[in-house]
Amino acid sequence: MNKINKISLFFILLTVIFSCSKSFLEEKPLALIAPDNLYVNKAGFESGLYGLYSQWREERKGINGASNDMAITAAVIGVDNAYSLRPAGSAPEQVFNDFGVRLNSTDAYVSRVWDWLYRIINGANTIIDRADNPSIVWSDKDKKQIVGEARLIRAWAYRHLTFLYGNVPLNLIESKGSSIKTDWERTPKAEVRKAMEADLLYAEANMSDLPVVEGRASKLVAQHYLAELYLTMGDFAKAKEKALAVTKNTNYSLTTARYGTQVSMPGSPFTDMFLDRNSNRSQGNREALWVIQNEYLSMGGDANIMRRWWVNRYNDIRVGSPLRNPLTFSQEFGGRGLGRFAVTKFALNLYGPTDQRGGGFAYRFFYLMNNGASLPSNANINTISTCAVPGYTTGPIGGRLGIDSVRLSINCIEPAPNATTAPNWPSIRKWDWAPSDPADVQNSSNFNDQIYLRLADTYLLLAEAQFGLKDLAGAAEIINIIRARAKATPIVASQVTLDFILDERSRELISEEHRRYTLLRTGTWFTRTQLNNKYAGTKITLRDTLLPIPQSVIDANLTKPMPQNAGY
Repeated sequence: MNKINKISLFFILLTVIFSCSKSFLEEKPLALIAPDNLYVNKAGFESGLYGLYSQWREERKGINGASNDMAITAAVIGVDNAYSLRPAGSAPEQVFNDFGVRLNSTDAYVSRVWDWLYRIINGANTIIDRADNPSIVWSDKDKKQIVGEARLIRAWAYRHLTFLYGNVPLNLIESKGSSIKTDWERTPKAEVRKAMEADLLYAEANMSDLPVVEGRASKLVAQHYLAELYLTMGDFAKAKEKALAVTKNTNYSLTTARYGTQVSMPGSPFTDMFLDRNSNRSQGNREALWVIQNEYLSMGGDANIMRRWWVNRYNDIRVGSPLRNPLTFSQEFGGRGLGRFAVTKFALNLYGPTDQRGGGFAYRFFYLMNNGASLPSNANINTISTCAVPGYTTGPIGGRLGIDSVRLSINCIEPAPNATTAPNWPSIRKWDWAPSDPADVQNSSNFNDQIYLRLADTYLLLAEAQFGLKDLAGAAEIINIIRARAKATPIVASQVTLDFILDERSRELISEEHRRYTLLRTGTWFTRTQLNNKYAGTKITLRDTLLPIPQSVIDANLTKPMPQNAGY
């Protein structure tokens, strides 16, 4: 149930009663929502906070509300394990396949991401600054909880900015009309990260262990990001301390047993977490640290486009002679997919034969033909159309492919560079979702609650910290906790390398983590992308380690030149 959206209706329903103690002709915009009349009590601050969370949720939406531009594209493709399978013209996903001249300071996506993140920062700054008003009647605990969440989100936004753009202007106060600046300076990212550390430490000290309501963050989210931040800074001891604080918190645990809405059906504990109505703590998920709240056809329900981007355009598959389409959109197959994002062949081949994270519940390697009006000759409804990838053609359903006999075989060959379509390429199933209304199976967006951050990620940060401290046995022990859940073969200390940890993060977190940031943090983005991404790998240069500063930002800084990133 989308509690956070119900409360955020305050923004829509807020009204102000006009006082008659003064002339009613005196103009006061009391019916408008503005900081001066919103941030006057706890309810107002919570409403502002829910507005901030709404902006956070835009990460998985079309940027600025556009349904075809995923906000977080730059962080998840153009890396070693993901690329754009079916880019649309000049859309952002095309930019991060081609790089080169497509990635430039006037690109609309580059500026939209910058603007989105700084809007979030200013919203957080407004809450933080105005919380110090002594006339507000609230408890110290309530104040610190709300400010802690705002400071967490501010640090989260600067995390994106520093990884994407490098040195960026650091602003920690509310921007008002009276304080417009045209002489911004780019703050060294080390200094920005010290400010992020201060925000996250405050959040850790003042937020609750469990979210106030589902969809809001807890202090464990702050501790998780502190662990990542300390890894970025090279302080492995502090990273280990913060990661341990998360993994040892008894309110949370890895999902190691089947649960939820499809517990009586074939599946695995790992894939149960991504099924509709299995994401939240109230639904049995104790691994999720932070969950994006959406709800189909609900007042205030938000949307995202994860399914459209990660589910392939399977309805374009053509087979037989003459060519026919054996598939049509269905709820079972995840609804309407566009296949904008896809897993690289390198990433598909990372899994061992028993690893459930690479099996048929986690990836879609075949479809049951369902288009009775257009079946190939000698085929029947619900016979199997397969995607045969080398190494993926044997094993139980929870392993690789789960097919012993095949009525109709479709070769699944990774498309050549610059191919525009490959509807039979395997797609990840973490984001499969279609509304329960069969008439709306082609809905453009998802409206289901989704895991945003989970405990397994923190375990792998802990293993990385232990690796940095030369504790290979400890790192192997932690990695094996994750691998045991997936039925993957355990490892020994001598197998622990940075590359192995990065491979394990891909096996566990592909399409969830901000892969670009992980690779940048470990100094491996350029080499691993060159080696493993056949689209971007031959095109990237060291210049592409950072995005350009938007030209619109440089032009608006009228009284002080703002330097551009090298190479742009």
